[in-house]
Amino acid sequence: MTTRGISEGSVGAGHARQAIDRSAGAARGGSIILVLLVAAMLVAAATGIVVLGRSNAEPYILVFLAVLATVGVFSLFALASGILRLSAAERVSPLIKAVVDESFDGVVVTDGDGRVRYANAAYLDLIDATDASDMRPVERAFIGDADASEAIYRLLKAAREGKRLQEEVRIAGVKGRPARWLRLRVRPLGDGRRRRRLTVWSLSDVTHERERQENVFQELQHAIDYLDHAPAGFFSVDAKGDVIYLNATLANWLDQDLAQVGSGGLKLTDLVAGDGAALLTALRGAPGEIKTEVLDLDLKTRSGRTLPVRLFHKLAFDAAGTPGASRTLVLNRARNDGTDPQRAAEIRFMRFFHHTPMAIATVDREGGIVRTNSLFARLFQNVLRREGGDRSIGAVAAARDRRALEAAIAEAAQGKGDITPVDAALAAEGGGGGERFGRFYVTAVEEEERDQEAAIVYALETTEQRELETKVTQQQKMELVGQLAGGIAHDFNNVLSAIMMATDFLLNAHKPTDPSFQDIMQIKQNANRAASLVRQLLAFSRKQTLRPQVLNVGEVLGDLTMLLRRLIGEKVALDVVHGRDLWPVKVDISQLEQVIVNLAVNARDAMPDGGRLTLRTTNVTASECERYHAKGMPAADYVLVEVGDTGTGIPAAIVDKIFEPFFSTKEVGKGTGLGLSTVYGIIKQTGGFIYVDSVADEGATFRIFLPRHAAVEAVLAAAAEVKRATSLDLTGEGTILLVEDEEGLRALNARGLASRGYTVLEAGNGVEAIDVLEKSDGRVDLVVSDVVMPEMDGPTLARELRSRNPNLKIIFVSGYAEDAFQKHLPEHGQFAFLPKPFTLKELVAAVKETLAA
Repeated sequence: MTTRGISEGSVGAGHARQAIDRSAGAARGGSIILVLLVAAMLVAAATGIVVLGRSNAEPYILVFLAVLATVGVFSLFALASGILRLSAAERVSPLIKAVVDESFDGVVVTDGDGRVRYANAAYLDLIDATDASDMRPVERAFIGDADASEAIYRLLKAAREGKRLQEEVRIAGVKGRPARWLRLRVRPLGDGRRRRRLTVWSLSDVTHERERQENVFQELQHAIDYLDHAPAGFFSVDAKGDVIYLNATLANWLDQDLAQVGSGGLKLTDLVAGDGAALLTALRGAPGEIKTEVLDLDLKTRSGRTLPVRLFHKLAFDAAGTPGASRTLVLNRARNDGTDPQRAAEIRFMRFFHHTPMAIATVDREGGIVRTNSLFARLFQNVLRREGGDRSIGAVAAARDRRALEAAIAEAAQGKGDITPVDAALAAEGGGGGERFGRFYVTAVEEEERDQEAAIVYALETTEQRELETKVTQQQKMELVGQLAGGIAHDFNNVLSAIMMATDFLLNAHKPTDPSFQDIMQIKQNANRAASLVRQLLAFSRKQTLRPQVLNVGEVLGDLTMLLRRLIGEKVALDVVHGRDLWPVKVDISQLEQVIVNLAVNARDAMPDGGRLTLRTTNVTASECERYHAKGMPAADYVLVEVGDTGTGIPAAIVDKIFEPFFSTKEVGKGTGLGLSTVYGIIKQTGGFIYVDSVADEGATFRIFLPRHAAVEAVLAAAAEVKRATSLDLTGEGTILLVEDEEGLRALNARGLASRGYTVLEAGNGVEAIDVLEKSDGRVDLVVSDVVMPEMDGPTLARELRSRNPNLKIIFVSGYAEDAFQKHLPEHGQFAFLPKPFTLKELVAAVKETLAA
């Protein structure tokens, strides 16, 4: 069995305290009395056998041997199962025991009931135990200290849960002794259930260590206080641009809240005015290098005032070349103490250099960028921040234009003047985005300075200017093509009007059973198809005649649903999502239907393997317009119609060309290229706007914005249509002055009107019409006049006729739109309008309706 170090050793005053061990191992030792007792029993048994004699003692010998055998067998089982243990198995190394006994840290072992099973001398010193009876567990030793009690409670809880835990607590001083700091550790002992009930406590006096920490903290506080209230500003910025330190002096200068520092609430851009922050973040160095840049910049206060400063910006780079947090010293140059005579001039130059709307950089003979202003650092930060790459001025331009810029730098390095500006596409940024453009002006520096800086480069970004020029050019091209299309359409309308009028006469003269009747019908059908194509041309040129009416877009789409399902086929699913309480709009219903059908057919063609077509309507208020980023569309109330598909999308290279006339991505013979241009013309003539968003391989969405109609007009147009439709009797009487410069068309129209009972007077232009009117002594009831005629056009004729007879009724016929010439008529002038081409029935119906009005 293990030997007790000191059993119940004295720990009285004046004596060194010794370890106390009350464990089971310490109590268990070898006993000579037990050995002597067993020996005496064996001797007594042997004597009894001798006295009894051999013959009489034999049964007793057998019984005695059986008892010994049974005890031996059970002892072996008890040893194997651990019920009995030999004292040698519990023996502890004297070296380990000596280490624990003499440890500087107090060690105490308690059982599950909180009784102390072992405590070394250091523990007894820490709890000021006077003797063995004063030996207390940890929770009782510091029971009077509130802070210690809370920590010990947490430690006891961790011990019960089988966890390790450490706490540091301050113990109040007693008996005139100063307060102490103790580090308390606890851990369960052993791996088995029986031994886990023991808990090992370790107590260390860390008072001196805490005092050293507090001294260091106090010194650090003093240093921070000195730095905070130094006569210069100081700040630190991490790689993300967050301000992680700002001293009180600089915070006072800039009126900034120190509570925002370090939380990500204060950015470098909140401190530096203009684009100056780009200069600080663009600094790059070699791996392991420490660089310091001296910069004159403007900082800004929270209220927006500027503060001229000089920055000593220090930046360290790690082994990978990544910059760490900056160390930046700030000198206030706003105060004029008379010690710096160049201060005012330097501040003026700094502000001119960094706040000019032109990016400026100086370059060496090889084109390497030496220094830049703030705007250059912001515009070309992708080049300046390049780690270990090309930081030359040529890198800011796209590869196709780089050689021209480098050639201009070479000319400047040779001292040449009047170098031609270089227009170049800018290098693409890592984040993507559209193509950017710039114009570079290069000038040489003085010859003696060319060793370090060979040229000065001034750069202007011209991306918006290029986009505006492209849009203006595109608009002019559209207008020119539109004028051409309108002129062609007008001439075609005259031809088609004659053809359609002639076919009406032929159909009236032939019976359906005549062999030629079908041929005449074929001519009329082809004339109608040609008229439809002309209407597309006029729609593109925005000179077609619209018959707008107030309607609900949702109802129009509902009526079109069945037709659209047949058009798009079974492979394409159709979803119609109607907005609630849609505002009324005033549009030509047939033209709106044509727009929706054209877009639906294009969407179907973009989904050859099937997909989904979605029609969605909603109201868009003036405040919501900005959300759609619709350039050129004024803020107002609109009804939005979205036509979206899940097809192949529109390539970015052609998305700006899709509304051009005769532009088509379909195969030859499968499209006229007038579909989207017609859509564009109809929407623009209606007063609306159309835009497209497309992502390759994801689909396209067309957004149509139709202006909200303030429903103040009655449904006059609908009533007129009903009246026209119900006029079945097309015969009449009266004198009609027919003015038309196309002789063949005039003759056919006169013949048609005469066949319906009217007296027709003919004139080839406006001058002839006035002569005819004067000769007729005012017997003319109605004038039917073309708009575009030689010598005197229709609006001029109308003014002359109304000056003679203010109540004279007039019908204008034209291949152009009604609003194309309406502005040339007197204000509030009353007239009717009939668009070309028209049939005989339409002409006679318009005449009868106007005469009856």
